Amino acid sequence: MRIHPIDESALKSQWDVIVIGAGINGSGIARDAAMRGLKVLVLEKEDLACATSAWNTRLIHGGLRYLEYFEFYLVRESLAERERLLKNAPHLVKPLPLVVPFYKHNQRGPFILRIGMILYDILSYDKSLDHHHIYSKQQVFERVGGLNPDGLSGAAMYFDCQVDFAERLSIENMVSAIENGATFINYAKVDRFVMDGNVVKGVEFTDVLENKKYQVNASLVINVAGPWVDEVLKGVGKPIKRLVGGTKGSHIVVESFPDAPKTAIYFEASSDGRPLFIIPWTGRMLIGTTDFYYHGDLDRVVMDDDELDYLVKETNHVVPSAKLTNQKVLYSYSGVRPLPYIGDKKTGAVTRRHIIYNHAPDVEGLISIIGGKLTTFRNLSQQCVDMVFQKLNKPTAQCPTINSPLPGAGDGDYKEFRTKFLAQSGLESATAQHLLSIYGVKAEKIHQLIQNDPRLAEHLSTTDPMVAAEIVYAFQNEMAETVSDILLRRSLAAYNNRVGLDVIEKAAEVAGAYAGWSNDRVETEIAAYKTFIQRFRPAQNR
Repeated sequence: MRIHPIDESALKSQWDVIVIGAGINGSGIARDAAMRGLKVLVLEKEDLACATSAWNTRLIHGGLRYLEYFEFYLVRESLAERERLLKNAPHLVKPLPLVVPFYKHNQRGPFILRIGMILYDILSYDKSLDHHHIYSKQQVFERVGGLNPDGLSGAAMYFDCQVDFAERLSIENMVSAIENGATFINYAKVDRFVMDGNVVKGVEFTDVLENKKYQVNASLVINVAGPWVDEVLKGVGKPIKRLVGGTKGSHIVVESFPDAPKTAIYFEASSDGRPLFIIPWTGRMLIGTTDFYYHGDLDRVVMDDDELDYLVKETNHVVPSAKLTNQKVLYSYSGVRPLPYIGDKKTGAVTRRHIIYNHAPDVEGLISIIGGKLTTFRNLSQQCVDMVFQKLNKPTAQCPTINSPLPGAGDGDYKEFRTKFLAQSGLESATAQHLLSIYGVKAEKIHQLIQNDPRLAEHLSTTDPMVAAEIVYAFQNEMAETVSDILLRRSLAAYNNRVGLDVIEKAAEVAGAYAGWSNDRVETEIAAYKTFIQRFRPAQNR
């Protein structure tokens, strides 16, 4: 039974736009379209940000390495969007210094790297962050930490940004879209398109929670299914050329190790020259990513042993004191980048620029989104909605998202709000900081839940800052339907040292009490989470 029942009468409406997929691009498009006055329905076969939008390197960045492929427009676009996110989502997006060490084995020597840094500064001419700096070998040891001294001649330091909880960007775009009139339905799997000749008139979908089918009609459908774009297109009922050639990226998460870098490291792997990151993240270290074509099950993407060995080996090479072993890895996560299909071209050379693909004239009323970066979702959304207005033959409304803060940023001075909340909420400092880092100004809403029912201040584990009120808030305000939705994509407790296994039972108990679930349903929720989280390959299973 759904926490948020489907309004069947509303589904009979004629929608301007149906968006298939509620990752960062789908939720961003929905927000932009709704804020411009369009009638928008979003259908997601699982939950928001449940795949590619969550399993990334958690960076908001210009893409320094894209300069190597002369993608100056993409870098400039990314840097401009990075600056906007710093202003529109200051609770989620923070400056991050990165160091690029100069090693003798690097395929890109110090001269090339310095040229790249200069170009990066030029392309980010309107930034609020500092420009790059060059470190001597001695300065690297003093300011960075225990990098391997063999073949090291110095380093470059520059700034990008980090988003610890990338999932929250999708959630907040969804919340804003709903505030502006959009309708979201998660666990709604699109089965096929409703066709009139070669014109898309709507879609048929299945409510997978209630096992019920619906038909909805729209003037335009946007396929934003990420790696599943081609799978969704099978619902047209006639051959359509392949659009996506997905590549797999895996990351490992470890506890901070002896002499760990004091800041993020962006380095070339000693074995194959691939750029890798070691990034301080939520008190742990995030290391990745791999990049190779993926032809497996899109619904269950798991890091393989070769990837694990590779990331551990390369970490130990650049930071010998880490002394990582496979057994010390807390967990991993893997996702598939929905990049354009271009055959057997080298994966690193495949453009990260998005493509807004108009299927007309072969199929009218259908747009597919291919590729794209987390950083550039807002600009992609703006471009897509501009095309929507053209296809609907409506005057293009001005895009409002450029200067519109996400809900957690509030309408005023976020820094001032944060200072007051920490001083006046009466919550434990660690709890208050946790709520602010995830919900921004909406932390006050959770605080109000606790004031109304002090039992909701209870921590679900002695080792995790999550409180019971977050479960109630996720159900009431953020479209959560399951405990997995809450731990993986609302509270983010799934990314603690024990992948949320220390909070799942208590979380399910609190959720069951709120939702009126039976004991069997509570046990089912616990079992479903424990089954799902095995794809993270948690340490206790190795």
